[in-house]
Amino acid sequence: MQSYKHEFIEFLENAGVLKFGDFTAKSGRKIPYFINAGEIKTGDQIRKLGKFYAKAYLEKIGNKKTVLYGPAYKGIPIAVSAAAALSENGLDVPFFFNRKEEKDHGEGGVFVGCKPSEGEEVVIVEDVITAGTAIRESMAVLSKLSGVKVAAVFVMVDRCEKGKTQKSAMAEVGEEFGFPVFSVVNVYDIIEYLKEDEENRENVERIINYLKINGAKE
Repeated sequence: MQSYKHEFIEFLENAGVLKFGDFTAKSGRKIPYFINAGEIKTGDQIRKLGKFYAKAYLEKIGNKKTVLYGPAYKGIPIAVSAAAALSENGLDVPFFFNRKEEKDHGEGGVFVGCKPSEGEEVVIVEDVITAGTAIRESMAVLSKLSGVKVAAVFVMVDRCEKGKTQKSAMAEVGEEFGFPVFSVVNVYDIIEYLKEDEENRENVERIINYLKINGAKE
């Protein structure tokens, strides 16, 4: 495993973002581990998270300038921190996010920040994709913007789970909307990381057994 991936998983675990136990995902599936960006609670943590997203961005799409979109609510601090980290690397990108309820006074509307213009490309930054539900919701929100194209999606973790078909939710989303979906790490990186400590044997077994049923078959 690449060193930055190991560092990222360690960061997620130490910050309480990566947890093990019994959880229910947004998709309704019962899952043995959970990724929750809402556990990022300090300035240092969000700074570090932004740097990992910026690294992934630069690795996958280079110095291409886009507009970062952070879906409310967890995507908002991710977009802000990633934009700040990219600026430290010489790429100054604008960002915006949505309100859950459209504002009918003041500046009005559902978007806050740099609302992209026709012809501009948007990169969505999210915490995780399980069944693709959240991304489809984001695409419905972004459909309010005329002539704006989504260039890519970046998430913390690819859970490598099947979506509506036997393909992964990330692959389905990419095929459905015509853009790539990238992750900093995937669940198999997490398994490799956990195998380094014998105390994590049960967590490894539970995740592997879960993937036997819900893992993508590609």
